[in-house]
Amino acid sequence: MAHPAVDEPIHPWSRYVALGDSFTEGIGDPEPRSPGGHRGWADRVAEELGRSHEDFAYANLAIRGRLLQQILDEQLEPCLALKPDLISISAGGNDLIRPGGDPDALADKLDDAVGRLSAHGATVVLFNGPDTGSTVLGRIRGKVAIYNENLRTVAARHDAVVADMWSLRELADPRMWDEDRLHFSPLGHHTIAAMVLDALNVPHKLEPYTTKPLPVRSWREARSEDLVWAREYLVPWVIRRIRHQSSGDGISPKRPTPGPVFGPAGTAVPRG
Repeated sequence: MAHPAVDEPIHPWSRYVALGDSFTEGIGDPEPRSPGGHRGWADRVAEELGRSHEDFAYANLAIRGRLLQQILDEQLEPCLALKPDLISISAGGNDLIRPGGDPDALADKLDDAVGRLSAHGATVVLFNGPDTGSTVLGRIRGKVAIYNENLRTVAARHDAVVADMWSLRELADPRMWDEDRLHFSPLGHHTIAAMVLDALNVPHKLEPYTTKPLPVRSWREARSEDLVWAREYLVPWVIRRIRHQSSGDGISPKRPTPGPVFGPAGTAVPRG
């Protein structure tokens, strides 16, 4: 696809703020040279958006482990104070994982927040949840589906853009997921970033990765991997829930104020 020159912007936005939890922080996509040590889909989207705008600025207020109400309490006002014209918010996943997570109640809270964000004239991007049927989160698939339907109603009410994770069939590939099976891998973040840019109707240079299928595992190999995963990731997660602890305790936003977008090498992303 031919791309416009730098003096012909391919989108109308100049200040982007991302809100959310570990998904938006970029956990699963480590990059020591990026702020906070993680890159993630939001950084990748901002890099592409910055190609055609000399003055484009990006802030990321997301913090791992945050529940929906915490995201609204901690990130909504700081976001509005930054006066963005593009906002993404992905929230509610950590609530749905927990017993008693109510997709209807969560959608009501999100509805109020999106109303406030869109009232200031910004374009708002909402994320629905991925189809978890083939993952360790398969037990919450029904709750995710209900939340997604509610979210589409919220988006229609406030003229928001839906980043459709549920329809992103590529996420069924295990290589899209981090070894903890709860976060996305670099490949997953890359794929999601391309989907977001497509949802915004922004031309981009994120090409799909081509990979060979994984070899079929024996049931013994699969069982062994499941036991290792449970010991290293599931048990610590359960213990944190019992102790009312969060992986985000003591963590600050990696990009608290809008600034120029930089690539993983710490140099300005090439434009054009």
